Amino acid sequence: MIKRKAKEKEKMKKRFSWVTCILLLLSITIISWKAESITKHRDRTHLVKFHKGRSARELFSQYVEDIYNTAELHQAGLDYSVFQKAITGYFNLKASDDVPQTSTVLTIVDLAKSSTTKRMWIIDLLDKDLLLHTWVAHGNGSGDDMPQYFSNQNDSHASSLGFYITNGIYNGKHGQSLKLDGMDAGFNDNARSRGIVVHGAKYVSEGTINALGRLGRSEGCPAVSSKLIKKVIANIKGKTVFFINGNDDSYNSKYLDETAAARYVYPGIDGNQAENASL
Repeated sequence: MIKRKAKEKEKMKKRFSWVTCILLLLSITIISWKAESITKHRDRTHLVKFHKGRSARELFSQYVEDIYNTAELHQAGLDYSVFQKAITGYFNLKASDDVPQTSTVLTIVDLAKSSTTKRMWIIDLLDKDLLLHTWVAHGNGSGDDMPQYFSNQNDSHASSLGFYITNGIYNGKHGQSLKLDGMDAGFNDNARSRGIVVHGAKYVSEGTINALGRLGRSEGCPAVSSKLIKKVIANIKGKTVFFINGNDDSYNSKYLDETAAARYVYPGIDGNQAENASL
């Protein structure tokens, strides 16, 4: 009889423990749901105020300025106009599903600058953070210190302007390298047939600048320091956007559509709808 009562008490304790656990889990779930709902509501309220009276283009411009300022890109020597072009192309390429929606990294090379300056910037747009700022070489067919000529032709040994998407990693004559797919027809779409890749080179160094008064030059590739190549590839691999800018008035790209970029970032908002925007 005593044993039976003890067993019944033990069963009651177990049942009580299970009920307590279930109630505790339900309480945590409800509290979490409420907290998430409050956070979402605050975000929605903020965004509605942010959108009021502004077009998608205006919002996009403010968004671009915010990243530029937060990442301190001006201090790093990146011209705002070049960044604006690069990020516009980045969002156009996302809108056309040419790069994964999860991709957040943008690489910019500005060949309008001297080879003695650090003219490559790797930026995480989501974190608004400058990941790497370093030297990069241009093709020997483009000129000495300042590139003056750009080409998409085989055997030109010149750099090609425009938007690229990073692709496969391989080990070649320069060691670990990263393939590039040129996206601008007539400007860089021969990148694969020309063997244009990101690779390391010993001539990309401060020592070369001190000896020659400029960086060494490649055969058209955006070459970086052999000491940094693995770090560069680790940051930009996996179909990220890579943009090369330069002094060439003939360059144009369908990816420089600011309206399309703005509509991608702020869908459903235009000049007429912004006044009454709700999220």
